[in-house]
Amino acid sequence: MSKTGIEVQKEKDFSTWYQQVLTRSDMLEYYDISGCYVIRPLAYNIWQEIEKFFDAEIKKLGVEDAYFPMFVSQRVLEKEKAHIEGFAPEVAWVTKAGSSNLEEPIAIRPTSETVMYPYFAKWIRSHRDLPLKLNQWSHLTKEEADVEVRDILELYRQVYEDLLAVPVIKGVKSEKEKFAGGLYTTTIEGFIPTTGRGIQAATSHCLGQNFAKMFDIVIEDPSVTDGTAKKIHVWQNSWGLTTRTIGVMVMTHGDNKGLVLPPRVANLQVVVIPCGLTAKSKEEDRKKVEDKIQEVLTELKSVGVKVKADLRDNYTPAYKYNHWELRGIPLRLEIGPRDVSSNQVMGIRRDTFEKKPIPLSELTTRVPELLNTIQREMFERAKKTYDEHVKIVLKWDDFVPMLDAKNFVLIPWCETEQCEDQIKENSARKATQDEPEDERAPSMGAKSLCIPFDQPKNPPIVVGETKCVACGSDAKRYCLFGRSY
Repeated sequence: MSKTGIEVQKEKDFSTWYQQVLTRSDMLEYYDISGCYVIRPLAYNIWQEIEKFFDAEIKKLGVEDAYFPMFVSQRVLEKEKAHIEGFAPEVAWVTKAGSSNLEEPIAIRPTSETVMYPYFAKWIRSHRDLPLKLNQWSHLTKEEADVEVRDILELYRQVYEDLLAVPVIKGVKSEKEKFAGGLYTTTIEGFIPTTGRGIQAATSHCLGQNFAKMFDIVIEDPSVTDGTAKKIHVWQNSWGLTTRTIGVMVMTHGDNKGLVLPPRVANLQVVVIPCGLTAKSKEEDRKKVEDKIQEVLTELKSVGVKVKADLRDNYTPAYKYNHWELRGIPLRLEIGPRDVSSNQVMGIRRDTFEKKPIPLSELTTRVPELLNTIQREMFERAKKTYDEHVKIVLKWDDFVPMLDAKNFVLIPWCETEQCEDQIKENSARKATQDEPEDERAPSMGAKSLCIPFDQPKNPPIVVGETKCVACGSDAKRYCLFGRSY
């Protein structure tokens, strides 16, 4: 017998809760190959809403779509050792074609740089060919690249905050945590309150000239006018957004009944359910309810609301309530004989379960307004929770206790890799004979999440005076540390 509801509490068994929400809400199905899964229509619709928004915005920046093969040769992949080192354990190799061994193994590319950039070197011959914008980008100057890195990061923020109602913090990664082979990495960092852990929501990288030098992507310097041919390397950026966004949204908003979807990305925003009808109900009353439901559907569709009615007569209203609550539908409208007589419907919000009557005469204005309110308040609640769990820490003694209380910590930091390694080691929970490690407890050490663009003002970092909380050296900026996925 298949299970249809959520059987564990989010606060007590987060991992099982998450898996049950994803599968029992019909978002995804696990595949028989580790790391692979089937994205079902409920989730894929969310991804399409993200794609629709993001694609429209990057098209304004001149991006053109292109496709590059998923395979890369061993020779090309290993051309840039520093870049591929970080991905080596994850690379999948193809060594056979049918029953024959390949002369040279080919890899399923872990990233796109090594596949795309040999062709960039062919296509870019002059500064007039710049900028080349094919998902990963080439520029003439660092200034142009810097602006675009921030522009893309801002679009990422909009995806999370404006579409998914998930708050994030924007910043730059430490040298240790930046993209391998890049110049610097900017990031938006999410927070999962239930576990107190962070999650890297999306990144936008400036690759500098590193890959341009490796793959010989050069042009003649247009600023040289004396007739000499001076070759310069282009500046490149790289960025990408994945379906991780959907998982972060689920973890942030979901509850013990299942999904809670922000209206802007919900494939179905409103479900209409007949109620108050029994086997003893008069056929006349039943007909009135059915007719009124059809009127409601027509009216709401006319103002762009994504709505459907659940008219299955072999299920009780209670079963239908649970079914749609599990799938996170933002608003439920109930219509029974009494509602028809009163010229109203009963509206129940999925995010708060607040229940209020809505006059039928105001349906086409009140429902869209209510969906906007749900979207806004979902973000406001999540933002308030996030803000409450970001703590400024000015002495090391407070660092680990704040982490253990499921918080992020902002500390004055020296920004050295040695100090970062020491912080991770010193903040890890170690099991003892008297207190064995509880696998549900946060045992991992803290890592640097980002150096926020928006730096705390109180107290400010005073150069030469403010000391690093961890090692006592001069602090440069506040850095956000936390345990993370």
